[in-house]
Amino acid sequence: MAPTLGAAVHSHRERQRVLLTGLLPDISTDPAIETATDSIEAGRSGTIVAPVGIRPPLLAAVASRAATPLVVLTATGRDAESLTNALASWIPGVAMLPAWETLPHERLSPQVDTMARRIAVLRRLVHPIEGDESAGPLSVLVVPIRAFLQPIISGLADLEPVRVRTGDILDLTDVTNRLAELGYERVDMVEGRGQMSVRGGILDVFPPQEPHPLRVELWGDEVDDIRAFSVSDQRTLGEAADGVWAVPCRELLLTQAVRARAREAAARLPGAAEMLSLAAEGIAAPGIESLAPILVSGMDSLLDLLPAGSPILASDPERIRARAADLVATTEEFLAAAWSAAAGGADTPLEASKASFLDLGDLWGSGTRPWWELTDLPPADLASAIDEADSPSADGPAPVVVSPTLMRVGARDVHPYRGDFARAAADLTDLARDGWRIVVTTEGPGPGRRIRSILTDASCPAALADNVEARPDPGLVTITTAQAGVGFVAPHLKIAILTEGDLTGRAGASTRDMRRMPSRRRKGVDPLTLHPGDYIVHDQHGIGRFIELVSRTIGRGDAASTRDYLVIEYAPSKRGQPADRLFVPTDALDQISKYTGSDEPTLTKMGGADWAKTKARAKKAVNEVAKELIRLYAVRQQTKGHAFGPDTPWQRELEDAFPYVETPDQLVTIDEVKADMEKPVPMDRLLTGDVGYGKTEIAVRAAFKAIQDGYQVAVLVPTTLLVTQHAETFAERYAGFPVHIGTLSRFSTPKETEEVKAGLASGKIDLVIGTHSLLTGTVSFKKLGLVIIDEEQRFGVEHKETLKALRTDVDVLSMSATPIPRTLEMAISGIREMSILQTPPEERQPVLTFVGAYTDAQVSAAIRRELLRDGQVFYVHNRVDSISSVAAHISELVPEARVRTAHGKMNEHQLEAVIQDFWNHEFDVLVCTTIVETGLDISNANTLIVDRADTFGLSQLHQLRGRVGRGRERAYAYFFYPGDKALTETAHERLKTIAANTELGAGLAVAQRDLEIRGAGNLLGGAQSGHVEGVGFDLYVRMVSDAVAAYRGDAPAEKTDVRMDLQVDAHIPDGYVRGERLRLEVYAKIAATTTPEQEKDVREELVDRYGPIPPQVDLLFAVARLRETVRRAGITEIVTQGKYLRVSPVELRDSQVMRLKRLHPGTVIKAAVRQVLVPLPLTSRVGGAPLTDGPLLEWVETLVTKILVPFGE
Repeated sequence: MAPTLGAAVHSHRERQRVLLTGLLPDISTDPAIETATDSIEAGRSGTIVAPVGIRPPLLAAVASRAATPLVVLTATGRDAESLTNALASWIPGVAMLPAWETLPHERLSPQVDTMARRIAVLRRLVHPIEGDESAGPLSVLVVPIRAFLQPIISGLADLEPVRVRTGDILDLTDVTNRLAELGYERVDMVEGRGQMSVRGGILDVFPPQEPHPLRVELWGDEVDDIRAFSVSDQRTLGEAADGVWAVPCRELLLTQAVRARAREAAARLPGAAEMLSLAAEGIAAPGIESLAPILVSGMDSLLDLLPAGSPILASDPERIRARAADLVATTEEFLAAAWSAAAGGADTPLEASKASFLDLGDLWGSGTRPWWELTDLPPADLASAIDEADSPSADGPAPVVVSPTLMRVGARDVHPYRGDFARAAADLTDLARDGWRIVVTTEGPGPGRRIRSILTDASCPAALADNVEARPDPGLVTITTAQAGVGFVAPHLKIAILTEGDLTGRAGASTRDMRRMPSRRRKGVDPLTLHPGDYIVHDQHGIGRFIELVSRTIGRGDAASTRDYLVIEYAPSKRGQPADRLFVPTDALDQISKYTGSDEPTLTKMGGADWAKTKARAKKAVNEVAKELIRLYAVRQQTKGHAFGPDTPWQRELEDAFPYVETPDQLVTIDEVKADMEKPVPMDRLLTGDVGYGKTEIAVRAAFKAIQDGYQVAVLVPTTLLVTQHAETFAERYAGFPVHIGTLSRFSTPKETEEVKAGLASGKIDLVIGTHSLLTGTVSFKKLGLVIIDEEQRFGVEHKETLKALRTDVDVLSMSATPIPRTLEMAISGIREMSILQTPPEERQPVLTFVGAYTDAQVSAAIRRELLRDGQVFYVHNRVDSISSVAAHISELVPEARVRTAHGKMNEHQLEAVIQDFWNHEFDVLVCTTIVETGLDISNANTLIVDRADTFGLSQLHQLRGRVGRGRERAYAYFFYPGDKALTETAHERLKTIAANTELGAGLAVAQRDLEIRGAGNLLGGAQSGHVEGVGFDLYVRMVSDAVAAYRGDAPAEKTDVRMDLQVDAHIPDGYVRGERLRLEVYAKIAATTTPEQEKDVREELVDRYGPIPPQVDLLFAVARLRETVRRAGITEIVTQGKYLRVSPVELRDSQVMRLKRLHPGTVIKAAVRQVLVPLPLTSRVGGAPLTDGPLLEWVETLVTKILVPFGE
């Protein structure tokens, strides 16, 4: 579905769906479906043979007459998702019970959102509340077999969720206590699922099953409004009409009873003592769920929770049985591995096995409920009846009913057209003439419009419809957006449903979901996380150490004013003395940045010359760098490229067809790239973003824009596999548009290569994707307009030179995932435009990272777990000589796995062949050297095992980990080190870092940390390393960009440090913003405002995140404004000195002196030191108190602007 439809309401439970219900009455008249519905109602069990496409309406027909929820079993989680999506178009009240991503005995916890979604569904199953959108009753429950077989903690569905709606009266402390009991964690700022935070009358809570956290604002004790807000910038997104429905966020809640049991069990079970003792303290250790049977009063199966009469239908029972057997076998292994590894071979406690998957054979057919099989393979007695029924003359299967418990639906799968639109249009025209009702469903409105124009060109009657709730007209092809999965053809009913995938031959991506509200991003929230002891750089005073944040109150009574200061420690000015301390007022935070460079920088002396020297030295080096860059820049500005035209309607259609919700960064970047292309100066933009953050989609759109203008596009990639992958992606996205794509790689035959080269020269081919062979100089283009370089860091210097020759006037877009500041100057300095993608695409999940000593049991369990979900495994072993013995060892451990090896000593052709096979799923485990870190994108490989992880560098580990977890499945990364050897200090640091930075988009964090571990030296080339160490990374980068700007002519004014010390009560009260890091963040934001627009922005954000702005914070804004005014006037200090205000440096003309003395009698002017002392104003001439706060600031502003600043200027 397109992001534009129904995005107004974000209730993810009853999603705004396009319905196909208009077809249901007709489909239900199929005799087989009628009989089945009656039999199920009567409580019989049986078998229905039906193609996959007709199952959703069949289930909807059965469910609409059933009194209790219908339960549908599927073989895998993926099947369950697509069936749930398809069913939602046919009937309301469909839900899916997700399975844990982890296996029952793993020492890893499932994700909170998975657990919460499970609890939410069970709650609706056991305690439905009529008319409540969130908690309403279910009509169909889709359950993957893994969730069906897994025991559930008893009483799980009886936990009362917290329900809050607008207009409710509620006691905030009571609600927070209840949330805490449900496992929500109190934090200062909500950044993840299952967290809550309270400040003043605002409660932020992130129920894990919601797409966005919710902010509840109270007026007194009445709920004023509830809005969703964005995690990235903490700003609200829109009304959450449905209110808060907060279910528990863990299945095993550590209540007092559970803690007591844990305490008692810890003594008994040495194998789990560590986890249990943490649990006794109320800390949920990862994997504590695996010990649930030991800690709770009992376990139920899902069957125990279902109403007695609920029918159970198994979709594809053959696959389900095979899957169930695998699950049970692997669980046994994990059970053994978990306990033997932990306890040094102790026995497995009996209760633990109660968490194991149940045996499907014991459950199937039990109880009085109806059990049905939905299959493609007819049983013997049905097969003979079918032979008689299907006469050769009939145009397809007829419905067959052998008995009330055995029947076949009269429908078949669609014969795939695989992109042959001419044949499809001809077939559909025939059917329409014959009076059929035909519905074509597409993923988005774009493809729908395109299919309609293809059909109408072929004179086939076609119309677009918003939905099919009424009966569609016969003789017409109705096109609508819906998630139907796959289609079907029912000849005797004269009904056909075709999906986009049936026509194009490509399955549409099903990761799309209406519950996403696109997050508007202004600026990400990046709380200045300063911990005591962190090194910081002050622009004026150099490198110091942050000690603490303190509040000081000056004055008494009404005139008292409080300010917050950062205490920073510098090197002592005399040897043997205590260190000097600098108090930096928080309104001057914009002068401070965090230090990244070497591990232990030397602190600078305050007021000494050495900081100035260090800065000057760095500046000189920076100027050299800048000069060179400017030369390049000037050359580029002089060349005239092609200015591409604005977007065409086709461009919009292509963008609508994108099957995911774009991330905010993607939208911004796409606009930037297009704007660059529309300018006559050739584009040179670098796009960095973590692995799999949607860089390719930006390339797809940019290339299409160039092709629309009649230009050719070249896409350069480093490996042959990427050629194949990109060719697939581009072909898929351009399906149905007249774009010719060619590929050049080692896998092309000489004949193909010649054809492509000829096509490029003649202009027949619009887009070519190729490896280095594109650069050989033998390839000539008719009209090249855009070059896209993927994984830019992998191309050597000489390739770049060839490119430069190609491209003096061609637009270039380079993409790279590793933002290691190799040539810092490239982009950061602002010579090349740079876009950063930081938001992970929706649905991506962090990789579960396990770091530990190597054991065979762990390895075999990890591989088996991946095979269970039909996945593939990367096993990285970095020694070519022993790689085949490792592969043999794995084959012994896991005999059913197909294992192959790949390494750099093979010739290129063999290597690419192996990788191509891996991509085509010809084998399961690829044992390889680090060649995988180079841009292999295999979305089905979701487990990575690295042995000897202690020998790798950090960025290597991050790159390797980025190879898994690119699909929707949860990914695992195991970093093993040999158990018998001691780790080196750096190896330990590295493994610690990689285990800590697991969140998505950690690439930049890891790169920065890498800078710190190795010292910045070898990253930036010899010349600059010393300087970066001297002034810190952030300041260095700022200096480079300032130098470049100065050469360009738009020199930024050096921000001078202004000392202001006035009797103003400007600070952030404790009750308004809690927590040191958040207060620092707000101080920094206010200090950095220089224009009214920026101030308005920050004010909006504060009101949004923390409620109405208190007067003290208003004064902070006023101080920031005054600071700008004073800075412009060239004054560096305005300080209270006794009863005077000291202002310097000031040089006054005689006329100004006269005026100053007349208006402010008692002024002292010290011309020699360029200071003026002006008596501080009082509230009244006689017996008045000193002026403070707002009025004082106004008085100072008038003094500075009207009197001290010379008129002539």
